[in-house]
Amino acid sequence: MSTVTTATTVTTTPRSPLTLVRRTAWLAGALFWSAFAVLEAVNHGWLAGTFAFAFLVAPDLTFLVALDDAPRMAKGRLSPRAVPYYNAMHRALVPLALMALYAFGPFTWAPLFAALCGWLAHISYDRAFGYGLRTKEGFQRG
Repeated sequence: MSTVTTATTVTTTPRSPLTLVRRTAWLAGALFWSAFAVLEAVNHGWLAGTFAFAFLVAPDLTFLVALDDAPRMAKGRLSPRAVPYYNAMHRALVPLALMALYAFGPFTWAPLFAALCGWLAHISYDRAFGYGLRTKEGFQRG
């Protein structure tokens, strides 16, 4: 009695070592900003925690801008109407610039800083898991 075993070959695209380093750095940043947001929530109460969580989720709400276009879009594609909003909410320089203004400005409010930490955590997690900005047609940039 003989048994025949067949093997299936899975092909994956090779990732460069630089991509692995870059994603690992983004993941380290994501963990840092998440921990900072939790620290702000613990130190400054439920309002800071609520703001941190809301801004952790808020960048992906830009998908709702063109929800009616979703059934006609290819898998993984975002509606071109939603792309400017998505890209604006997923640029790390925006919350970083707001943090710099917060750090050197006269206005200090802990829930605002917690929100910025949550926003940066979201962007960092996206980059760590391979999601980045979109092209004007709605596809992931390569």
